[in-house]
Amino acid sequence: MSDPIGLARGLTNYGDRDFALYLRRSFAKSMGYSPAMLAKPVIGIANTASGFNNCHRLVPELVEAVKRGVLAAGALPLDFPTISLGEVFLNPTSLMFRNLMAMDTEEMIRAQPMDAVVLVGGCDKTVPAQLMGAASANLPAIQLVTGPMMTGPWRGERLGACTDCRRFWARFRAGEVSRQDIDEVEGSLATTAGTCAVMGTASTMASIAEALGMMLPGTAAIPAVHADRLRAAEATGGAAVALAQRKLAPDRIITARSVENALRVLLAIGGSTNALLHLTAIAGRVGIDIPLTTLNALSDATPVLVDLKPTGPHYMEDLFAAGGIGAVLRELKPLLHLDCVTVTGESLGDRLGQGDGIFVDRKVIRPLREPLQPQGGLVALFGSLAPGGAILKRSAADAALFERQGRAVVFSSLEDLAARIDDPALDVAPEDFLVLQNAGPTSPSAMPEAGYLPIPGKLARAGVKDMVRISDARMSGTAYGTVVLHVTPDAASGGPLARLRSGDLLRLSVKERRIDIMVEPAELARRPVPTPRAPVRGYARLYHEQILQADRGCDFAFLRAVPER
Repeated sequence: MSDPIGLARGLTNYGDRDFALYLRRSFAKSMGYSPAMLAKPVIGIANTASGFNNCHRLVPELVEAVKRGVLAAGALPLDFPTISLGEVFLNPTSLMFRNLMAMDTEEMIRAQPMDAVVLVGGCDKTVPAQLMGAASANLPAIQLVTGPMMTGPWRGERLGACTDCRRFWARFRAGEVSRQDIDEVEGSLATTAGTCAVMGTASTMASIAEALGMMLPGTAAIPAVHADRLRAAEATGGAAVALAQRKLAPDRIITARSVENALRVLLAIGGSTNALLHLTAIAGRVGIDIPLTTLNALSDATPVLVDLKPTGPHYMEDLFAAGGIGAVLRELKPLLHLDCVTVTGESLGDRLGQGDGIFVDRKVIRPLREPLQPQGGLVALFGSLAPGGAILKRSAADAALFERQGRAVVFSSLEDLAARIDDPALDVAPEDFLVLQNAGPTSPSAMPEAGYLPIPGKLARAGVKDMVRISDARMSGTAYGTVVLHVTPDAASGGPLARLRSGDLLRLSVKERRIDIMVEPAELARRPVPTPRAPVRGYARLYHEQILQADRGCDFAFLRAVPER
């Protein structure tokens, strides 16, 4: 007997399967579907449109294009809503709700009758949440992203969210830009629908989804407002029907070898530090670990090839015109596992073999033999401050700061940082290390993108552009600077970071992959560590009880393939 398809899948349990199907069809007919349509395979479409998510403004249009592709391929498209995570509209931070969205996505895929699912997302945490949920549900799934914004002009400059947001805000804080200017810039940074126009977290995750094989080739970098984005959506609908026919589920696509391919791409594009958290969480859903030592080994052997902001001059629309992620993958071919299966049913090698003769703009995508940097954009650090590791985006940092000792200037919380960073009496010098505590995953602030600590006002006005900054927080993929992030264990869980005090000496050595506290262990052990108050109810309580550290992707312990604790 063949497996049920379409509406006959996963019947509501009334103790009578025939009655359940009869009842389901009768209610489906109330929506105007014919018996012929209701007999077809069903393709679910996870619809993440939201008035609180500017990146997803064109999702309704994408959903309609997906439906065209599904119908043309002979199946029934049914869209369904899930949580949507608009990066700048969530408090305390979108990462706190990524796992909630992953749970929503997983359970709706499981609970509703569909033969495959199209995941329509884009904003930073939506794509990882969807891939995490789909990996756990393990139904045939394919990702479709909303695409990046286009840039806009301002006084002869080309601007795009959000690296330029940070650049101009830093200039405003330093007194180089007037209030009128910053108000004008505010209206010129994000002028179209779509995700950030640079290689931030959203674009990095789109690139990783394509590298993993979970998205149609050539679709990661298409701008949100480009007609090709709609054609990609239509093609994705058709591909979802083929996926359902092949019964090609995520566990055959997301493998240890494809995860390594994705890590190579992350390093080669100078991608967001956030993407390492997300890829670790996605891999953990299928039982794959990503040790930070593996990241270092790959980073040492993977050059940076893509010259986009925040580290270069170009934008995502330039990457699209230059050849997209397909061109990056073709440059990396000698380093990749080409036997990995993709959502098209082809191997990665077969897919890349079809790219001969395609134009590549070498100002944007460098050849493997002529890289921008000989090593990857990310590096993991270990030591007495971070026994479980920390991350530095060296492609966005000042190499002159990589080997040094400095005095710690410690802020105990985000509130403390806001209160004192611009105080003229703050005891700080350019050679000091700015340190933020209690902004990690187990803290009440739930690991916000606060690791890009602002340069103290008096130093910024004196012309200081960069300092070593250290925290258990995250940093936006659009940011830049010599910023040590994801210090593990975090301060709120009692890690060594919690025992650091202003005036302590710290040592950073990127060459040795170390970040150390130059204080006697006995002295550190004597210092008290406050215990944060635990939430008593709701999702905040679940989050507090189940959240894992950064080296485990900040997933929930009970959601990994092999539940922890």
